Amino acid sequence: MDMNYVRGKSKRKKSSVTYSYHLRVEVFYAIIDLQLSELNNRFNEVNIDLLLGMASLSLDNSFANYDKDKIMKLATHYPDEFTDSMLEDLSFELDIYTDYVQEADNEFSNLKRLGDLSKTLVKTNLHMTWRLIYFLVKLRLILSVATATVESAFSSMKYVKNDLRSRIGDEFFNDCLVCYIEDEVFESVPNDVIIDRFQNMTSRRVQL
Repeated sequence: MDMNYVRGKSKRKKSSVTYSYHLRVEVFYAIIDLQLSELNNRFNEVNIDLLLGMASLSLDNSFANYDKDKIMKLATHYPDEFTDSMLEDLSFELDIYTDYVQEADNEFSNLKRLGDLSKTLVKTNLHMTWRLIYFLVKLRLILSVATATVESAFSSMKYVKNDLRSRIGDEFFNDCLVCYIEDEVFESVPNDVIIDRFQNMTSRRVQL
C-alpha cells in the first residue's frame, strides 16, 4: 500500500501518490462525498426534522435516543393537529412520560417497537392520560405507511400514463390509478356488480 500509484498505462511516469493515499482520498472519500451530496439533495430540513423526531420516539436501549426538543420539533410540523396551547401541554406530558417509561420495572420496560408502545398505552389506559403523546405516536406509525403508499403511487404512474395514454384526462387518470394501486380491493368485487353499475348509469339500447 506504500508503493507509488501510477495513473494511466505509462509506467515511466513517476508519482508521489501512494496506493494508500489514492484509495483513501481519491476513491473512498470521493464516494462518501457523492453519497452525502445525494442524501442532502433527497432530504431537506423538514425531512431531517421528521427523521430525527421519529428516531427520538424509538424504544431501543431503554429510550436511549429520546430527545424532547426533537420530538417537540416534530410536533411543530403538524400545525393543524398541534396548536400553541397543545404544544405546551405536550411538553408537560413528555416530562411525566419520560420519568415513567424509564423506570426499571413497569409495562414499558421490555417494549421493542413503536407499535408495542401504542398497544401498551391503550392497554394501560394511559393513552387518555398522555393523549397528545399517543396521538404523536399514531402519526409516526401512519407516516411510514403513507410514505410507502405515496412512493408506490408515483411508481405506478409510469405504467398507467405511458406514451399511448399521454393525453389522458386528470379525472380518468385518477380513476385508473385507484384501480391499479388498490388492485386487491377491486379483485374482490364481482364482475356482475361492475356490469350492473355501468348498466344503471344510463339507459342503453343493448343489455351489457
